[in-house]
Amino acid sequence: MPEDGATRVFADHRELLFSVVYNMLGSVADTEDVLQDTWLAWAARNTAGGEEIENPRAYLVRVAVNTALSRQAAISRRRETYVGPWLPEPLVSEAGADESAERTEAVSMALLVVLETLTPLERAVFVLHEVFGYAHTEIAPILDRSPSAVRQLAHRAREHVHARRPRYQADPKVQRQVTERFLQAALGGDLESLMGILAPDVTLWTDGGGKAGRTAALRPIQGADKVARVITSTAGWGPADLDIRYRTVNGDPSAVLFDAHAPFAVMVLDLDPDGDRIRGVYAVTNPDKLTHIEDD
Repeated sequence: MPEDGATRVFADHRELLFSVVYNMLGSVADTEDVLQDTWLAWAARNTAGGEEIENPRAYLVRVAVNTALSRQAAISRRRETYVGPWLPEPLVSEAGADESAERTEAVSMALLVVLETLTPLERAVFVLHEVFGYAHTEIAPILDRSPSAVRQLAHRAREHVHARRPRYQADPKVQRQVTERFLQAALGGDLESLMGILAPDVTLWTDGGGKAGRTAALRPIQGADKVARVITSTAGWGPADLDIRYRTVNGDPSAVLFDAHAPFAVMVLDLDPDGDRIRGVYAVTNPDKLTHIEDD
């Protein structure tokens, strides 16, 4: 295949590859590294003069998935020394903006946190099967496993995930409204209002990465009373004039807080199945995870 043809084919599949790998790793930087390696493998394969690849999509997905899996050990070691809870790097877009079909397959922040508890192979199978609709027989050659082995991995992953996060889709309008109410109460230090919208078993994750000037708990905080008191006790901390922008984060209506046009925090809420109480609060304040967010 001519060089410009190989470049065009890779570009046509880049959004799909990004979404698959990001949902496996939860990191934009690591995903971009994997895609760079995938491109190099694809370019080398096309300049070697060998037989033309009949199914470029299948080839590229296989290379990308296995490259991501090969990086898992290094990523896991890096996270072992991470200060405080590690949250996925948020994918932020304008609220209501049109996105490519593949990029909108981004898994919610809440589900990505659950996927972190799977083995790398289980997560790869879950992402390919549950998110992108690959059949077990299609996943088998990607992972160099038998279809029966893939089915076992899929079964374990699905049971594990569904036990921790039953499948449901919150109403986007309700999620936006609850997010607005939450931020008004949180930034205003209104304990009573917070208690009214937090589920009894709510959990607060704060990912500051141990960076100076970023308040974050060293472990997840559970229970409405504890979560509300932590939030209200830190309400006066930080920049005095935060600008709230409502954006879509990993497919969910969420909020990005800016300080003088620089992203300061991303706030994502996970609602209970009834849609009127918050069962998860995810706050990403680590500046390293916010660098790709623009102040439009």
